Amino acid sequence: MNNMERARFNMVEQQIRPWDVLDGNVLDLIKKVKREQFVPVDQQSLAFMDVEIPLGHDVKMWPPRVEARALQSLKLKPTDRVLEVGTGSGYLTALMSRMAAHVTSVELVPELSARAARSLASHHFDNVTLEVGDASRGWGNEKYDAIVLTGSVPLPPQSFYDMLKVGGRLFAIVGDAPAMHALQVTCVAPGVFETTTLFETCVEPLSNAPQPERFVF
Repeated sequence: MNNMERARFNMVEQQIRPWDVLDGNVLDLIKKVKREQFVPVDQQSLAFMDVEIPLGHDVKMWPPRVEARALQSLKLKPTDRVLEVGTGSGYLTALMSRMAAHVTSVELVPELSARAARSLASHHFDNVTLEVGDASRGWGNEKYDAIVLTGSVPLPPQSFYDMLKVGGRLFAIVGDAPAMHALQVTCVAPGVFETTTLFETCVEPLSNAPQPERFVF
């Protein structure tokens, strides 16, 4: 096993699996989709580390264990259509595209979207549509089987609830630093939603996320 593959093995066995990621399909996928191919060249030494990797423009990649827990929680199916808010590096986009029918990913920063597009195209992730724009309050009129917000929000905007099909899942990291937690919201019937708290973490906020009214003394 060369150094790169040893580092990947250690990432899975020492970071991801101990964080209650036990779905064999998710673990196999993380071994197959090469994370280092989506990490900026000047950050390659961090590709398999348990850190948020800076991408520029105040955007960071999630740590590997958070990516894995999100994938495991969503339980994507080959027929699912997915919306990702915040393309970032394109790595989570790539992972989801291998599990779902199609991923639409929207990025606010054109340079990041262009970089992700190059990475995805060069490694033949073809069932992906990349868009540039502000999706912090929703995107288009389509309904989705799964929606992922890759930046934290104070509260999940209602607009994303409205974009879920029945059975659809919204993954969001909610709260204010340093106290945040990952939620999964499932549409169990038209207009009826079930929320599950998954784990505690802390990630960079989603740009332009709607802010609730705050009480001021």
